[in-house]
Amino acid sequence: MENELQKYFGFNSFKKGQKEVILKVMKGQSVAAIFPTGAGKSLCYQLPAILQPEMTLVVSPLLSLMKDQLDFLLDHNISAARLDSTLKREEFNEVMEKAKNGELKILMVSVERFKNERFRYHLQKMNVSLLVIDEAHCISEWGHNFRPEYLKLPVYRKEFGIKQIMLLTATATKQVIDDMCRKLEVPHENVTITGFYRENLFLQITPVNESEKNQKLLQRINESTKAPTIVYVTLQKTAEKVAELLCLNKINAHPYHAGMKSEERELIQNRFMNGELDCVVATIAFGMGIDKENIRRIIHYNLPKSIESYSQEIGRSGRDGEKSFCEILANRDNINILENFIYGDTPEKDSIYKLLNNIKHNDGFVWEVKLTALSNEINIRMLPLKTLLVYLDMEGIITPQFTYFNEYSFKYNCQPANIINSFQGERKHFVTTIIKHCLTKKIWTIVDIHGILNNYNTDRKRIITALEYFEEKGWIELQARQAIEIYDIKTQAFNIDTIAEKMYNLFKSKEDHEIQRIHDMIRFFENDSCLSKELAKYFGENLEKENCGHCSFCINGKVSIQSSTELKPLSNFDFEEVANEFIGAVGEHFSILNLTKFLCGIYTPVFSKLKIKSLPYFSIFERYPFGDVKNWIAEYKI
Repeated sequence: MENELQKYFGFNSFKKGQKEVILKVMKGQSVAAIFPTGAGKSLCYQLPAILQPEMTLVVSPLLSLMKDQLDFLLDHNISAARLDSTLKREEFNEVMEKAKNGELKILMVSVERFKNERFRYHLQKMNVSLLVIDEAHCISEWGHNFRPEYLKLPVYRKEFGIKQIMLLTATATKQVIDDMCRKLEVPHENVTITGFYRENLFLQITPVNESEKNQKLLQRINESTKAPTIVYVTLQKTAEKVAELLCLNKINAHPYHAGMKSEERELIQNRFMNGELDCVVATIAFGMGIDKENIRRIIHYNLPKSIESYSQEIGRSGRDGEKSFCEILANRDNINILENFIYGDTPEKDSIYKLLNNIKHNDGFVWEVKLTALSNEINIRMLPLKTLLVYLDMEGIITPQFTYFNEYSFKYNCQPANIINSFQGERKHFVTTIIKHCLTKKIWTIVDIHGILNNYNTDRKRIITALEYFEEKGWIELQARQAIEIYDIKTQAFNIDTIAEKMYNLFKSKEDHEIQRIHDMIRFFENDSCLSKELAKYFGENLEKENCGHCSFCINGKVSIQSSTELKPLSNFDFEEVANEFIGAVGEHFSILNLTKFLCGIYTPVFSKLKIKSLPYFSIFERYPFGDVKNWIAEYKI
């Protein structure tokens, strides 16, 4: 095995745990690799993918996480590709053809891709031996980054006949490991955990007043201005401001956050990777999947959102084994902001009621949904909406089937008559009907699927298969738009009030769990014992040594994290001044909860629809406790 490692990757030896995982995969077993960030999880699937004759399919919650892995594979002349929205039509087709023809060793996709009917059509023709699930903790509601789409992965595995599974994650407690292995049928004896302790990382908790934070940050970075550094912040606007501060002080820095265009984010990431950029000031959107070995500093300008997030973020430093510095500029001033993100994901009970009412009174047992339109209609953010739909699936009310596109259009690359004349008999009649029911505009031709179905005894699947075939032959350039989710309604015999209450309580329980996670993190940082030892213990690893000798507790003892900014009492604000314009703009969508979210700077779909975020006083109370703001509003008995 070492010979293959050297041949394909140029490495002389395996890192801890890698060979154990790879040998089990080569024996046809399903496995889980729980390795800390930077400990070489990716190689566990990359080497078997090369050695096995079939293709390896890698699933990730975000395709941007895979960029560095893909670049690494291509640099080593390994045939790999990813499917994402940035691909042009011809690039997508080229990847699909290579995958079907066995020319790809590794194909990377997002989990949402499995619901896409075009991808599903192609996947049926691919020979996949191993399904790799990156960030596998996302399948567990007990994990720190639950993704409802991940719950369908066991179904997809069976549907497409994929025999082997590999689970990869850096941050999983025992509860999460048990949960993900049970859902994806990975034997516990095939779970490899290499440990979470990193002896080359110095963990520093530095209590600092908010007013002194910029000065402390500059002082720290000026100790070595060229040392590759990531500064993590909570808000996009903070990333912009801190990066500007650093640039004004002649530090080669740039902001990075989800509000930027994907092309700009990719450029920043590339510049940081190749050493053109010394420092990135980023929200948590940056760093996942990045394989830069020589990051010397991770500085948390704001508190991370959980112990798991902290572990993952500091794990991006010192992957070369050299000493690296991980510091938190700590105070309690942004705890309410972290909590507000969580409150924003709890839908109102009325919104849940509206969704259940739609299902109960749907005409028939097939429910067609445009998720973006539904999100705006019932005012539930996209992630909690998807979670709610999963909860209703678990409740036995609906079952997801597939995603189809409402509109297909194409450009002709040859004369329509040539396409028709390529067929004989019934197939020619069928193709003639398709062409006849297409409306050509200036450039694009719209496919009238309903018109075809009304005039020919066929089904939708055959029409889409024909269009895909036309494109494979090069006769047309096909485009699909307006995704529609299809659900089977299993029952409409449910009590809306009862189910709405049950669903709301599930979200409230999840909210309480996430809030508790923040406070557990604060207690962890203020602990009266070694930080490295406690971090390892949190993930189930018990260190023999009493003290690591390379954390701030071991050097200076316990710290106390305090609030450093005194907030003006809410009673000092004029309610009508901060609320009246919002109340007038939001109209029938008004609720005490929505006004609380507005003043605390929490986005909801109705705000986007009505351009509420542009109003004055949006986020004026972002640093105040959510419950205090809500109670202050309720006192006015609107």
